Amino acid sequence: MDHISTIFSFLGGYILPYILILSALVFIHELGHYLAGRWSGIRILAFSVGFGPELVGFTDSHGTRWKISAIPLGGYVRFFGDADAASRPDGSMVEELTEQERAQTLNGAKLWKRAVTVAAGPIANFLLAIVIFAGMFATMGKPVSDPVVADIKPGSAAEAAGIARGDVLVALDGRIIETFDDVVRYITMRPEIPVEVTVRRDGQEVDFDLVPHRAVTTDRFGNEMEVGQIGIITDQQAGNFRIVQLSPVEAVWEGVRQTGHIITGTFDYIGNMIAGRMNADQLGGPVRVVQASGQMATLGVIALLNLAAVLSVSLGLLNLFPVPVLDGGHLVLYAIEAVRGRPMGQGAQEIAFRIGMAMILSLMVFATWNDISRLIG
Repeated sequence: MDHISTIFSFLGGYILPYILILSALVFIHELGHYLAGRWSGIRILAFSVGFGPELVGFTDSHGTRWKISAIPLGGYVRFFGDADAASRPDGSMVEELTEQERAQTLNGAKLWKRAVTVAAGPIANFLLAIVIFAGMFATMGKPVSDPVVADIKPGSAAEAAGIARGDVLVALDGRIIETFDDVVRYITMRPEIPVEVTVRRDGQEVDFDLVPHRAVTTDRFGNEMEVGQIGIITDQQAGNFRIVQLSPVEAVWEGVRQTGHIITGTFDYIGNMIAGRMNADQLGGPVRVVQASGQMATLGVIALLNLAAVLSVSLGLLNLFPVPVLDGGHLVLYAIEAVRGRPMGQGAQEIAFRIGMAMILSLMVFATWNDISRLIG
C-alpha cells in the first residue's frame, strides 16, 4: 500500500506539473507557427501536443487535425507538403502539385512567409514569458534592494580588492547597476573572469579590479550550482529592501527586461561552458525539468508560473539554435537561399536534417545523462 501511495504521490507531485507546464509551453510555441502559417496562406494538416500515437483529437473545418499525443516531450505543426513533423519537404509529393497547391505548402510559400512562420514559434514563447512576468510584476510589485555593501566575507575577492562597508556599487564593467539583484545576476555568471567594479565612496567614484571566486551554492531542495561570488553582503538596513508597485506599462517593460536577463544569462553560460570556465554538467534534460516542476509546485502557483516563464524562454532559445530540424536551422537554410537566390538541393537538405537530428539526439542523451548522474550523486 505504501508503494502505491508513493507512486501516486510522485505522479501527482512531479509528473503532472511537468506535463501541464510543458504542454502549455509547447501549445503556445506551436500556436505561433499555426497562426503565422494560416496568415501566410499555408495549409496545416496537423497540430499536435506530444509525439507518437494520438490519444484524443478532432479535425476542424480547415482540415487541421488537432490532437494530444502519447509522448509529452514536445509537439509539432505539420504543414501541407511536409514529409514529417520536422517540416522536411516531401519532394516527390510537391512535384505532383499544381502551382496553386504548391503555394499552400511551407516550402512553396514565399521566402519571407516561410521565415515569419518558422520564427513565430520561438517569438510566441518569448511573448508568453513577458506576459507571465508582467502579470506577476503588475499584481505583486517588484522586490528591490539598493546595491549597498553592508558586510564583506573574509578572504573574498571584494576584501582583497579593497571594497569596504558602506560602498555603493554603481557599475560593473561599465554597466550601470540599479539594484543588488543586478550585481548578483552579473557576478553569478562570471566565475574567475576579471570584473571592473565601480563604487561610490564619500561622494567619489572609485574603480576596483577583481576576479570573482568560483563557488558552489545549494538551494532549499539540495540542487547545486556553480556560480561566481565576490563576497559582498547586503541587509535590510543597508539595502532598504522594499516592494515597488508598477503601472501596467512599467510591468510589461520589467517583463521584457526579465526575459532579456534570462536570454543573456543563457548565452553567458554557453560562452563560459565553451571556454571551460563552467561545467557542462549543469545542462538539464527532461528529468531535470520533471524534478524542477515538482519542486516548484510545492512552493505554490507563483513559483510554478516563474518556472514556466523561464522554461518558455529556454524553449524559444533552444529552437532558435542554428541546427537543422530546429526552427533556427530552417532560418539558416532560408538565409542561404536568400543569398544564393535559390534553395539548397534536396540531397543537401536531407544531409543537413540528418546531421541536425543526430545533434539533437546527442544533446538529449547528454542532458539526460547529466540528470541521472546528479540524481545518483
